[in-house]
Amino acid sequence: MSAPRVLAVVNQKGGVGKTTTAINFGAALGAFEQKVLLVDCDPQANATRGMGVSQDPPVLYEALLGECGLAEVIRPSGFPGVDMVPSSRQLVGVEVEFVGTEGWERRLADLLVGVDDYDVVLLDCPPSLGHLTLCGLAASSSVLIPLQCEYFALEGMSELFATIRRVHRSLNATLEIEGIVLTMFDERTRLAREVMDEVRAHFPDHLYETAIPRNVRLAEAPSYGKSVLQYDIRSRGAQAYLNLAREFLDRHEIAAEGETDREAV
Repeated sequence: MSAPRVLAVVNQKGGVGKTTTAINFGAALGAFEQKVLLVDCDPQANATRGMGVSQDPPVLYEALLGECGLAEVIRPSGFPGVDMVPSSRQLVGVEVEFVGTEGWERRLADLLVGVDDYDVVLLDCPPSLGHLTLCGLAASSSVLIPLQCEYFALEGMSELFATIRRVHRSLNATLEIEGIVLTMFDERTRLAREVMDEVRAHFPDHLYETAIPRNVRLAEAPSYGKSVLQYDIRSRGAQAYLNLAREFLDRHEIAAEGETDREAV
């Protein structure tokens, strides 16, 4: 089996739907029979809790410190085809413990070497451009950027793109932009349409056609430890992430399989 496609899900702003996208995009890829590994790189561990996975050690923290291998912390997510590397609050210590350590930025990349049982690895990075996010970028083949449809949507994008360029030059020459996904989109509002037009004008080659709508089911699902596909596959949120997965697979000319319930998906 060839090496998996590794995507870092990144935005330094919080509250933009980053973890929601990591969880539900991963589940949607799993629904199309892609084998997915979701790695929670955020000390807040929202992806871990959102999938109902235990935070008991060992988790990513121990693996990054070299106390165990990645295989020892991979757990089933409860969704077919999707496994998970959980996180915990302890991971915040990495920001301190990495300081002055040679090669710290390659720790995650080194852990992922040999993880060939998956088609896609999704790294849910923290809402910052700190050590953990840089580790994620250094380990990735591309970057998926969730962008909230709000007035300050493009604020910070130039900084993020500059960081990606720096990582490309100094750490990871294969890193590229996978795409930008608009989240919390409400087509009834002029603001949302204006943000979409502005993003399309600035980043025409990167914007995914699929936009993720504001949806109550998307907000409710994590409290049940489920992806929205498990919680309510017929919801607008679930349909949007299935469409996003289809678009991703089409971009990479990967056959989308597993549509067993055509009315539902």
